[in-house]
Amino acid sequence: MLQTIELLAVITSAIFGALLARRSRLDFVGVFSISFIMAFGGGTLRDLLLDRHPMFWVKFAHYPVVVFGIALVMCLPKRVPKVVLKLLHIPDAIGLGLFSVVGSGYAMEMGVPLMLAPLFGVITGTFGGVIGDVVCNEVPSLFRVSPLYATCSFVGCIVYLAALTFQPNEMVAAVTGVLTVVLLRFAALKWNLHLPELSTAD
Repeated sequence: MLQTIELLAVITSAIFGALLARRSRLDFVGVFSISFIMAFGGGTLRDLLLDRHPMFWVKFAHYPVVVFGIALVMCLPKRVPKVVLKLLHIPDAIGLGLFSVVGSGYAMEMGVPLMLAPLFGVITGTFGGVIGDVVCNEVPSLFRVSPLYATCSFVGCIVYLAALTFQPNEMVAAVTGVLTVVLLRFAALKWNLHLPELSTAD
């Protein structure tokens, strides 16, 4: 089941990356590159830290083909309607939720201590965006004062792992975790919820 969730995460993150690249007016190479980074960046770092070989997008070689297809389709329209670009937060939040649960699940499969598994979920869910922001020459939103992002992932991973402990149905636990991340992210965007900004003394 984790593989199914992972494929959905790859698709939504690739769509988000492609739209982000179109907003930055990149060409096809740029669109594909950002889509690839968004879809595989966090999972690649997770696999390296967990010493999982081959990496997930190498083991499942159809993943890059899916991302290529998404990038190609996203480049066909000459212009992307502004209303679509305003909805970028939707695939971003869904991808965050899906990848967070997958990351935690794979960490548990690799025997990572329960207390560390949510961190691997956060890494999987967020670091593709970090790398993508760096490539686009922006300060990663993860490190700026902005609506909660990594926190949503962390809480959702804890909810997923707790549900997995008390709920034998893995799908129910996964859906619960994903929904927690997505709803928290939407709430953070709607009400501008963020961690307090730290400032230096005068």
